Amino acid sequence: FGAAPPGGPTDARIGAAPMRNAPAPSWPEWYAADRLLPYLRTARDAGTLPAEAARAVEAVAERLPDLAGPAEPPARLHGDLWSGNVLWSPAGAVLIDPAAHGGHRETDLAMLALFGCPHLPTVLAAYDEAAPLAAGWRERVPLHQLFPLLVHVVLFGGGYAAQAAHAARAALAAA
Repeated sequence: FGAAPPGGPTDARIGAAPMRNAPAPSWPEWYAADRLLPYLRTARDAGTLPAEAARAVEAVAERLPDLAGPAEPPARLHGDLWSGNVLWSPAGAVLIDPAAHGGHRETDLAMLALFGCPHLPTVLAAYDEAAPLAAGWRERVPLHQLFPLLVHVVLFGGGYAAQAAHAARAALAAA
């Protein structure tokens, strides 16, 4: 988990934010250390994430082994798969602007849902048919949306703080 594509950088970026792609033995360990906590610290230090929201994110990071669902092998993720990085053509969808790394396959699907993706129900049904998702994946969507929301808090300010706090609380409630 966390590995960059072959030849890819360990120190990468997601938008203007730094993003570390260093391998870790488990998704919960890696997601907490390299995706949640660095952005939580940056947002908290900048004053764009209120203390209550920060505590909820910290609780998610502490409980990740219990919140993550069944263990899965790492999957190669797009890493920034929001609807603006999906171009539709007569031949089908084309993905652009990746922040690729090894991660949990539910993450890209949750990112598609975060900002709305055309044809999302069709995309999710086709994915689940090709590679069935583990039970409870829908309840884990907020967990997987927490990282991009924290990135948005860091890049664009506190306007995303309430949404990040809501995702953290929803992730905790789903367990």
